[in-house]
Amino acid sequence: MSNKTFSLETKISALKYLEEGRYSAREICKMFNLNPNRLYEWRAKYQFGGTDALLRPVKNKRYPKELKKNAVEDYLTGNYSKYEIMIKYGISGRKVFNSWLKKYNSHSELKDSNQRMSQTMTKGRKTTFEERIEIVKACLTNEKDYKTTAVQYDVTYQQVYQWVRKFEDGGEASLEDRRGRMKSADERTPEEKLRIKIKKIERENERLRAENLLLKKLEEIERRLR
Repeated sequence: MSNKTFSLETKISALKYLEEGRYSAREICKMFNLNPNRLYEWRAKYQFGGTDALLRPVKNKRYPKELKKNAVEDYLTGNYSKYEIMIKYGISGRKVFNSWLKKYNSHSELKDSNQRMSQTMTKGRKTTFEERIEIVKACLTNEKDYKTTAVQYDVTYQQVYQWVRKFEDGGEASLEDRRGRMKSADERTPEEKLRIKIKKIERENERLRAENLLLKKLEEIERRLR
């Protein structure tokens, strides 16, 4: 099971069911014949880098020494799970992080494998409300190229990704530095209300597509069992 490959459609379908809460993680794993660790690994990748992060990489991803050290030390504080660390630092897989953890605990050196990644992955900076709007619009204009946008504006990949998601869910107002406070329904402008409504419709369409994919999979299994 560990070596089995899954299509992008299968990954998205499984994650949608997990997000909606209509099925337990155990039920989803049984439904798609996958290991729970793999399901949570997909979720961590998706929450960090979206659909692109679920695509099978052409070659192994590399990380700077500083990122590895920060990720391990963050985990050892006990404030984060392994999957939360994967999201925070954009780590490609649980096995990758486990190897860093093993080296760190055995007092082996965590080597810098790719210095070019350090800027976009670890060096964030404070931004103004106007800057965040500009960065989001630039990223959307560039077809959500988070990495290029992060380099262009000297911020992290994760910052760009989170700002874009906030903007898509709640408009420009969601980019204000209010520690996650969202506008109430009465505070939203007609444009923001429409954007949120459209987003809900898109999510419902995605859920229906996921259900159709599942039905097709179940029909295929039933045909094989006849």
